Amino acid sequence: MGRYDGKAALITGGTSGIGLAAARLLIERGARVMVTGRTETTLDAVREVLGDNAVAVQSDASSLADADALADRVRSEFGALDVLFANAGITRFAAFETVDEATYDEVFAVNAKGPYFTVQKLAPLLNAGGAVVLTTSVANVKGMPMVSAYAASKAALRAMTRSLARELLPRGIRVNAVSPGPIDTGILTRTIGPAAAAQAEAGMLANNPMQRFGRPEEIAEAVAFLAFDASIRPNHAGPPHCSARYPELRSAVAKPFIVSRMPRATSSESSPARRRRSSSTCI
Repeated sequence: MGRYDGKAALITGGTSGIGLAAARLLIERGARVMVTGRTETTLDAVREVLGDNAVAVQSDASSLADADALADRVRSEFGALDVLFANAGITRFAAFETVDEATYDEVFAVNAKGPYFTVQKLAPLLNAGGAVVLTTSVANVKGMPMVSAYAASKAALRAMTRSLARELLPRGIRVNAVSPGPIDTGILTRTIGPAAAAQAEAGMLANNPMQRFGRPEEIAEAVAFLAFDASIRPNHAGPPHCSARYPELRSAVAKPFIVSRMPRATSSESSPARRRRSSSTCI
């Protein structure tokens, strides 16, 4: 018997990377999962990978009409949801002075407007005590070159997580976010091409004490915890050090916990530096 038998989850951007890893994990544990993607080619491929417990739906995260249609499809397939994982997002690499209006609008449409209205349209279908998980990024707090519009959109999503957690509190719906560092999802190669991606990855690895990218499966475990397992401990909103240092975090629905996957500190760093670079970040 699976841990999540009888549960239903929707994952936007579920045909690759973190979304696909999360879908695989939830299905392995017994949940029924609906994933969204933009093209029928990727949807056909993911149907083969995920099998009968998955429903793959074409949907554009930036389209409100598609969000309405997605809610109708969820209602017809599942009736209700236990988890909404708003994961769809895009990256655009460009120097600040070269970003044009179209690129800026595209990034915000997918990364900020998309999750906002996806949650708005799907929240009425969430069971009481259900969960929303959003994907933001460590770029929302770190000054990183070439991703100014992306970082701003993810910072908006971070703020949104806090506000939605308070708005959905009366229904007992938990709203949290994962905030990954560099993850090996293939998005760099797809976005800027193999040569530029290799150069960008080398720079990221040089600044990472772990000397490797994270794996989508590692983030999927955090998503599963926030989606289901965190509800088992209603007085705990984060890792033990968060609960101890910040008593106000002990209500899991009163304030969201954003899990930031960060490199662990080196032994030569000072204590304040170690605290700043801990493997999970309280907010």
